Amino acid sequence: MIPRIEKLDDKKLIGRRLTMSLANNKTGELWKSFMPGRKDISNKLTNDMISMQVYKPTHFADFKPTNEFEKWASVEVTNFDNVPNDMETFNLTGGLYAVFDYKGLSTDNSIFQYIFGTWLPGSDYDLDDRPHFEVIGDKYKNNDPTSEEEIWIPIQPKRK
Repeated sequence: MIPRIEKLDDKKLIGRRLTMSLANNKTGELWKSFMPGRKDISNKLTNDMISMQVYKPTHFADFKPTNEFEKWASVEVTNFDNVPNDMETFNLTGGLYAVFDYKGLSTDNSIFQYIFGTWLPGSDYDLDDRPHFEVIGDKYKNNDPTSEEEIWIPIQPKRK
């Protein structure tokens, strides 16, 4: 699977967040808390949702399933003028991303094993210290093998 390389502009996001780890995954809980209030976000740019992970700089260098990170359930907005009371804002800094068009179960981690274990080491890029995210659009179906989403991995050119 070969990604496309995209230069992302800064994005404004509104959503909810939880701290979790792979060993203590609270993704379902996060999305259940976000979905009812999503309709109260009036200035969405699209109907797409963004599942974002904010990792500590050492997360992958010293990887363990118990490493904690911040996960967001969010949408992109035009501005922060109207933020629902139970939601927070996040400024996603733009930059270079490897974008993988993924089809399959969201619980199947083999795509990430491929990205970090095969594609990234063999590419001309290093991992960058910015948020990782998935764009969940019209073709996303929870727990369905025909589900489709985009996986955005922050990258920078390898230092020679």
